[in-house]
Amino acid sequence: MGSELKKAIDQISKDRGIDRDLLIDTLEEAVRSSVARKYGDAMDIEVNYNEEAGEIEVYQFKVVAAEVEDEISEITLEEAQAHDPNVQLDDEMGFKLKVEDLGRIAAQSAKQVIIQRMRDAEQEIIYDEFKGRLHEIVSGIIQRRDRTGWIINLGRTEAVLPKGEQIPRERYKRGDRVQAFIIDVQKESRGPQVTVSRSHPDYMTALFKREVPEVDDATVKIMGVARDPGLRAKVAVNSTDRDVDPVGACVGIRGSRIQNIVQELRGERIDIVVWSPDIAKYAQNALSPAVITRITVDEEEKTLEVVVPDDQLTIAIGRKGQNVKLASRLLGWKIDVFTESRYGEMNAASKGMDQLASVAEIPVENFISAGFETIGQIANASEEILMSISGMTPSKVSDIKSAIMLLGISDEEPEETASGEAEAPAEQSEAEEAADYEEPAEEELNESGEENPEADK
Repeated sequence: MGSELKKAIDQISKDRGIDRDLLIDTLEEAVRSSVARKYGDAMDIEVNYNEEAGEIEVYQFKVVAAEVEDEISEITLEEAQAHDPNVQLDDEMGFKLKVEDLGRIAAQSAKQVIIQRMRDAEQEIIYDEFKGRLHEIVSGIIQRRDRTGWIINLGRTEAVLPKGEQIPRERYKRGDRVQAFIIDVQKESRGPQVTVSRSHPDYMTALFKREVPEVDDATVKIMGVARDPGLRAKVAVNSTDRDVDPVGACVGIRGSRIQNIVQELRGERIDIVVWSPDIAKYAQNALSPAVITRITVDEEEKTLEVVVPDDQLTIAIGRKGQNVKLASRLLGWKIDVFTESRYGEMNAASKGMDQLASVAEIPVENFISAGFETIGQIANASEEILMSISGMTPSKVSDIKSAIMLLGISDEEPEETASGEAEAPAEQSEAEEAADYEEPAEEELNESGEENPEADK
């Protein structure tokens, strides 16, 4: 019997991957629970696994007393001396109990506890395993679909691919093998809950680490990722070794490395962007292949005003604003794109506002706070409305009117439209300017095209 138990422990430990000591502790606890259930918690017992005998030993302890008040915890001196002639009053004696005497119900209870503890131990091992694999790529087979998303069989456990973590328009069916990125591992009563993603930006980073040795050994660093899952992505890279071209390393010979990533993401276009500590240079790289004429940086507001030639606006913005949107997300800055003509008109209007403010000796902010943003608005406003500007006086109103006449703006002139158009951020103007815009061929729009046209294939 002892050898059978020992063999069973060794076999279960090997098959289930459960630590042998943990399994023995579980057996001891199960037997202890059964004894307590049959005889009550008042019984002082000790349960140990005898490695040599290969069996569980249970000892009950009683105190030697002159008069026995509790038979479970006490024994008379005469009875004690029958077992050990040298025993004295108040000594504690141990008596070995037969496990078989626990009875059928107690044995069944012990079996249930052992099964449950083994299941808990196995789930704990699986949880620890996948917790240690957080932010790694795993491969599994699509099992089924439920209300939360697709359930993927990972072998030892299952993972859920939520709807929000799937690549839009990507279709799966039962039996498909998919790869995904572990983004969360939680303990639950039914076992570890593993959540995976295919749309997470870090999945892109993990794919580059797998496909590009220079990224894996940190010679080339991924400085940022912005994705429109399934359509387009921008990946900013930087080399810690001046002899290593970060773009060329990520693209690979004839685009072999980047192609593997693109295929895994079902054709998602990837632009490789060279990172720069200079935010203006970084923005220029991120908006490539558009030609940038001027970039104005507002550090406080984290806003970039980007000026491009009139014929470059649709390229800078991209189809449905995708290029500028991804560039903005990659940099973490707001990007407003203007054409040279619009920017010139906007600056002219701004310069005129500054002139009027100087004439009236009133800060430009006071005009803006009162709702005046263009010279045309001031020209069309009545004297009564102009008096609502903080610091305004009748004499200053007269001076402003005279200045407007010198600037050649009549009271009937409508409010300027160039300023309003220029103020619209790229995300608003792009719908008007590039609604029907079709981008050139992929290799022409790839930010890495200048150094390697294969980068986006």
